[in-house]
Formats: sequence, C-alpha cells, structure tokens
Amino acid sequence: MIAATMAKPGVVLKRPVGSIGPFREHAELPARLGVGGRPKEAPRKPEKSKPQKAAGRPADKAAAHRAALAYERERKSREREQAKEDAARQKESERRQQAVDKAQAALDGAETEHSDRATAIRAEAEALEKRTQAEEVRWNKEKERLMAALKRARD
Repeated sequence: MIAATMAKPGVVLKRPVGSIGPFREHAELPARLGVGGRPKEAPRKPEKSKPQKAAGRPADKAAAHRAALAYERERKSREREQAKEDAARQKESERRQQAVDKAQAALDGAETEHSDRATAIRAEAEALEKRTQAEEVRWNKEKERLMAALKRARD
C-alpha cells in the first residue's frame, strides 16, 4: 500500500470490498463472490428445554416476611427520593418563574420610561417647530420693513 501511495501521491486508493487485492485508483468488483453468492448460515441447533423450576416461593415464612419488609423499605425509599426530586423540580420551576417575572417587570419599566422620554422629546420638537415658524414670521415682517426703508432711501 505504501508503494502504491508513493507512486500516486494525492490520489485516493481503493481495493475491492471483501478482498485482499492490491490498492488501485479505481476499485473493481471481486472476480468471485463465492459459489452461492452468499455464504450459507450454519443450521441452528434446537434449544434444549430446561426443566421448569417450581414457583419461586421462599422456603419459610420468616424469609418471606424479611423479603416483604425489604421490598417495602425500598418502595418507601424510592417514594421519598421521588418526592425530593419533585420538590427540587418545583423549587427550580418557581425560581425560574420569579426570574422571568423580574425580567418582565424590568422590561416593562424600561419600556414605560422610553415612551415617556420619547413623548417629551416630541413635545420639545413641536415647541421648537412653533418657535421656528414664529421667528420666520417675525423675520419676514422685519425684512419687508427694512426693504421698504431701503427703497425709500434710494428714491
């Protein structure tokens, strides 16, 4: 493979699938896939039947009682663990909800403040526009008066 790679650097070399043929630039199909095309599976052996055991009952009542107590302890332990996990999930959910409420309140407050500022700026802009118009009117009157005086002085 190294010799083939060194002979053609930068070229991906392949070989036929399932064969030990040489690596080449173009892989070809193997000449023989086998006589039947697919290898035959070995015939399955029938499973031996195992003798059935008697029902799984404890040998004595004391062992049955101990097993029942152990099962009950485990069940209670699982229930306590489940209750702890549920409480932790509930607490985390409440914490997340409080964080969401706090962030929403901050957003609402900022939005109100922005609206108030924008309204104030618009009012200032309107006042400036009125002052500008008043100044234009005053200037036009002044200009007309001065132009009339200039015209009288030239005449």
